[in-house]
Amino acid sequence: MGSASEMRQKSETELQDRLLELRREQFNLRVQQATGGEAKADQVARVRRDIARLKTVLRERELAARAAGAKA
Repeated sequence: MGSASEMRQKSETELQDRLLELRREQFNLRVQQATGGEAKADQVARVRRDIARLKTVLRERELAARAAGAKA
């Protein structure tokens, strides 16, 4: 799941699960870096960007639901 358009096709539960996975991966990469392990900088950046993309899609949905609720 890389692009935002792919993420928009997933359910909210799937997105929340993926977000949790990515946060765990990010934590593990940080631990590797701190302990002198081989955490690649491009991998850290990719995970960070994926988290940002995911949170953007979740926020878009939240705002759309709020707007739909205000109209009703």
